[in-house]
Amino acid sequence: MESCIFCEIIKGNIPCNKVYEDDQILAFDDIHPMAPVHVLVIPKVHIQTLMDMSVEHADILLALGKSVQLIARKKSVAESGFRVVINCNEEGGQVVQHLHIHILGGVRLKDELG
Repeated sequence: MESCIFCEIIKGNIPCNKVYEDDQILAFDDIHPMAPVHVLVIPKVHIQTLMDMSVEHADILLALGKSVQLIARKKSVAESGFRVVINCNEEGGQVVQHLHIHILGGVRLKDELG
């Protein structure tokens, strides 16, 4: 594996504005937000894409889902609504090759998706 910017953030070598952290998950504000709320949620173990998840990652998948709920409440978008996005591979728009979830909210999102 080449150097991964998200792995470096997890190690503390690159600073971030932490929103949430536990033993499996780190979440931080995106440095190029596309909405008033734009948080990246990443597993602390390096998983390259959603396609690389397996049964052995079931606990991480659950932790990701629970952290999204906690962050939505913390960022006050749980009731008004938010979007959860996982890009996968180049054509899917994945820029960093480390599985991550985007939480977008704080404004009505307008595009072809809804």
